[in-house]
Formats: sequence, C-alpha cells, structure tokens
Amino acid sequence: MLSRRALILSLAITIPLITFDARAADIACSPRPAAPFESRDVTDDGLVGIYFHGSSTPGPALLVLGGSEGGINGARSLGNAFAAQGYNVLALAYFGADGLPANMQEVPLEYFDRAADWLARQPEVDAERIGIYGVSKGGEASLLIASHNPRFRAVAAGVPSNVVWQNINRQDFTPRSSWTAGGQPLAYAPYDFSHGFTSIFALYNGTLENGSTPADAIIPVERINGPVLLLSGREDTMWPSSRMSDAVIARLDANHFAFPHTHLAFDNAGHAVGSVPQAQTNQQYPDRIVGGTDEGNLAARREAWAALTCFFDRSLAR
Repeated sequence: MLSRRALILSLAITIPLITFDARAADIACSPRPAAPFESRDVTDDGLVGIYFHGSSTPGPALLVLGGSEGGINGARSLGNAFAAQGYNVLALAYFGADGLPANMQEVPLEYFDRAADWLARQPEVDAERIGIYGVSKGGEASLLIASHNPRFRAVAAGVPSNVVWQNINRQDFTPRSSWTAGGQPLAYAPYDFSHGFTSIFALYNGTLENGSTPADAIIPVERINGPVLLLSGREDTMWPSSRMSDAVIARLDANHFAFPHTHLAFDNAGHAVGSVPQAQTNQQYPDRIVGGTDEGNLAARREAWAALTCFFDRSLAR
C-alpha cells in the first residue's frame, strides 16, 4: 500500500487534458493553419502567466489553466496552441510557481477574477468575448471560476470535476479545500480512505459512490454565463472524469440551463484527452496511470482539439 506522501506525489503528475460530439462537429471550423503571434510574461496584479496575442484588432480571448502538475508549463502548451489558432490567450499559473502558493490548496478565486480583468484591459481583446479552458484540476477550476464570474462567455473543461475536491499538498496532509472565496475555504469533497489506498481513481470514485460529498461542494454550474463544452475519456484512471462530466450535464438540464451544453466522451481514452494533439503519449507516465491506449488517446486528442476550436469559434463569434 502506498503512503499518503507517495499518493500526493502521484496526484501531482496529472497532465493537461480534454468531452461535445466532435464526431458530429462541422469540420469547417476545425484547426486552421498557424497564425503568427507574440508572447510576453505577465507579472501585473500579482499574476503569474504568459500572454499570447496576434492581431491588434480587438478579438476573442481565452484564459487557459493547466492541472495539478502546477506551474506554467501545461498552460503554456495550451496557450501556444490557441494563439496559433488566432486567439489572444492568457496562460495562467495558479500554484507551484514563484509568488504563488506552493501547493494546490486554498487558492483564492479572486486571483482568477484579477486575471480576467487584466485580460479584458488588453487592447487586442474584446472584453465581451472572453472564454476559459482548463484541464484536469484546471477543468474543475474553469467550471468553478465561471460559476462565480459572469465575464466568461464560453466555458470548456477537459477531464473535469463537478465538485470541489480536497487539496493536494506534498508536505502537509491535513485535509483542506482546494479553493477559497472571500477569504473563506469552499466546501469540498474529501478523499475516500475507507478501504485504505487502492488507487488514485478510488479516492475520488469512492467518495462519489458512498455519498459523502457535501451538497455545497457541488459546483453551481447553472450560474455559468455561456455555452459549456466538457471533454473526457471513458477509461480515465486518474479520476472519474466522464462520470463527473455527466453529472455536470445532468445539473444543467435539471436547472433548464439556457445555453448549449455538451459532453463529448471518448472510448479507449483516458486522462490525456484534453491535451493538444502533439502532446506526449501515455508511455512517458509511470504505470500508464492516465488510462486508455496510446492510439485511443491520440485519436481522442485530435478529435477533441477540432471540437474545442469549433466550440470557441462559435461561442465567441469569431
């Protein structure tokens, strides 16, 4: 059995990921030839990020977030890819970088509000056409952030969660929330250790199965101010992203959500679905913990990327 320290270290290697029926998508809006763009580091307002921009004419913009690997690398990869499609992009780190919390723990939602405000002030950005995309823990974040901030007019989440989960801290294993708002920790779903540690997946799925998720830990996705696209892998072995994405759609339906909302789930694919098509295969990850097959993940990434491009093109009215 793994120690809790080994567990937390394992949780920290999740990768940027991407479920909208790509198979039914109009490929006319699939990825375009790469457009030129510039980039610069962002340290204003306490932010840690990279800003990518192309044309000086105000256009749509995206805030992009990596996962529980922390730092900026996951967001940078996504930022490069979206910028090449003609988007202005703020790739944002939110922990694990200089000037930010060291761990995925009690990260203030107000940090992302500052990021959205900063992005809206840029001369290349149409402030009425800002979307957000996050993967894995960043997928949880993107749904949560957009549920609290109506500035985001389109929301996509790769292999996300429908609930706020417990923190990930490599030094201190005291359970805490991952996020705060107004200086107060948000309610969270705890990991399930009722049967000891059998797998990372079981920590999350066990909690969902045994009904120990507090009602107020469920993300109020019905408050989102625009269309929603969810991407998942049916064989995700990191956490039950397809199940949780299905729960998001069910909540939106139950609340008569006014905007289009779609979950595209891929067979033979796991936690690697939401990364860009050129991303590494599972072979670079210990014990193939992300799930799916290399072929399935690669095919899913390609389809998901086309669907993602279509989604933001349409939702932000390029």
